[in-house]
Amino acid sequence: MKTFSYTHAAKPFALAALLLASLPATGQQTPAEWKGKISKSTRDSQPYKIDYIKKAPTGSPNIVWIILDDVGYGATSAFGGLIRTPNLDSLASQGLRYTNFHTAGICSPTRAALLTGRNHHSVGMGLFPHFYLSADYPGYNGHILPTKGTVAEVLRENGYNTYQLGKWHLTPDDEATDLGPFDRWPSGKGFDHNFGFLGGATDQYKPDLVEDNQHIAPDGRHLNALLADKAISYLTRQQKLAPTKPFFLYFATGAGHAPHQVDKEWSDKYKGQFDEGWDVYREKVIANQKKLGVIPANAKLPPRDSYLKAWKDLPADEKRLYARFMEVYAGFLEYTDYEIGRLLRHLRQSGQLQNTAVFVMIGDNGGSKEGLEYGVTTKSIRFGADATTREEYRKFVLSEYDKIGGKDVATVANYPLGWAQATNTPFRLWKSDANAEGGTHNPLIVYYPKGIQEKGGIRNQYAHLIDLFPTALELTALSQPEVLKGYKQDPIHGTSLAYSFNDAKAPARHTQQYYCIFGNRAIYKDGWKAAAAHRPNSLDLFTYAGEPKTTIENNPDAEVWELFNITEDFNEQNNLAKKHPEKLQELKALFDAEATRYNIYPLIDIEHAATRYRQANPPKTTTSTNK
Repeated sequence: MKTFSYTHAAKPFALAALLLASLPATGQQTPAEWKGKISKSTRDSQPYKIDYIKKAPTGSPNIVWIILDDVGYGATSAFGGLIRTPNLDSLASQGLRYTNFHTAGICSPTRAALLTGRNHHSVGMGLFPHFYLSADYPGYNGHILPTKGTVAEVLRENGYNTYQLGKWHLTPDDEATDLGPFDRWPSGKGFDHNFGFLGGATDQYKPDLVEDNQHIAPDGRHLNALLADKAISYLTRQQKLAPTKPFFLYFATGAGHAPHQVDKEWSDKYKGQFDEGWDVYREKVIANQKKLGVIPANAKLPPRDSYLKAWKDLPADEKRLYARFMEVYAGFLEYTDYEIGRLLRHLRQSGQLQNTAVFVMIGDNGGSKEGLEYGVTTKSIRFGADATTREEYRKFVLSEYDKIGGKDVATVANYPLGWAQATNTPFRLWKSDANAEGGTHNPLIVYYPKGIQEKGGIRNQYAHLIDLFPTALELTALSQPEVLKGYKQDPIHGTSLAYSFNDAKAPARHTQQYYCIFGNRAIYKDGWKAAAAHRPNSLDLFTYAGEPKTTIENNPDAEVWELFNITEDFNEQNNLAKKHPEKLQELKALFDAEATRYNIYPLIDIEHAATRYRQANPPKTTTSTNK
């Protein structure tokens, strides 16, 4: 039990309060000790003021984190892509482009790591908080515990208002109703207010909206517009009520995750612009990236993935279909950029942008492979669950050409796999392939007029999204608390990026990092990277009716590891495993050590997810998608 010292005169009046203060912490901050003196008369008493609401130091910067969803390195014009993002371009030209920034490789793990500053397995988010994508192991239970406090909790405890907008995807399924509990809703993780959706994807016109701790009805407008309007509303109210109080704004768009939906005025701006196909797209983008300086001048494109067909070999009806998928995706992203621009203009016009540090993560992972070979429109055939033949499905998607991007495409509309590789230029593979840069290497833009001298600078230091939490602490002159809301805090794992803001040549301080999603895994150390692809993967498990299923032994010990010198070979084209076996063994041992440290094992994979998904969604009896 805690002990306290107090004056004799205070005993009759303070005993109850002291007894309460001596109880174990139950999730609240330990009460501050009152150090005054109490007597019968105020003449003989001495007041002592306790500040129950801590104020941030005068001039503390606002912090804005913007995170896009399912966007590869080569998608946006800010990093050489063919999708126009003028507002992101402007931020980058007035701030810094980080070319060697990394994510966890998929939605929830990325967000959990970002908000906690800790590796995703260490906070229980090895995959997702959904029943068929989680498991009863420490690294995969989908429950972020209070010992892993978020950046929002730290900032709020230090005088910031905190706002969450858009995609959350960190609430377990059985906690996602309006009955709560709300411990793992945004309100339970440090946000004063939130407006968005709890899941991994939602209809852009009929979103599954929540505001604070309850679901609300959408009004038919696009989610992008709703998010920007609400963000502006929050900040307008804050400036009116507390103009000197800083804020933390977490703005997580639904774009460009499926469903790809946008008004035709945006998608039609790209009519005909992708008719040359994904092979030409890649050539154009890598040339743009070299001009911008966001990849090495001697970079070469990796070969087209063996799963994909050359654009020139596709039939005309498929070319027309696939080009339309990309027109919609491009319009979706450009419209997202427009709404982000509205938010930025509000900050500028209200005089707040100069003292605001804006971080834009262009993607929580690389381009999505979930659209499979032909793309997805109004029906999903995930894991081959619909018992549809290849030709039936091909004809079905072709018949839905006019529905692509519309308001009735539910939550599955997604472009085909060829565009995922194209938008991941110059890297191999795609979302969830944590063994490859195509899954984990995303652009970062940092804009902070008050703290960054250079405009349009390039930063090549290796970085990971767990670095943004300590960066925010350094910019706000705060320290990671030992105790937060009564809970002793586990250490954060990231390294502040502030050292690189005004020193382009500063040596990287984040020198070691593991990756693991669905058993695909890698370890980076001092410029070297070892990686192993796990089998079976989602493409192995997907089958059309009437086609033989792929039988691959699920044996992590038999999987082949590759070795790359990332410093010299940034996009992993020269496997050095046979040339440097000793380095490979060193890194494999390091991965095993990290696996023990962060709860990576056992490797919960896509086969586990597919089995549980099929149990919950048994195959339909019909053999035709059109029925």
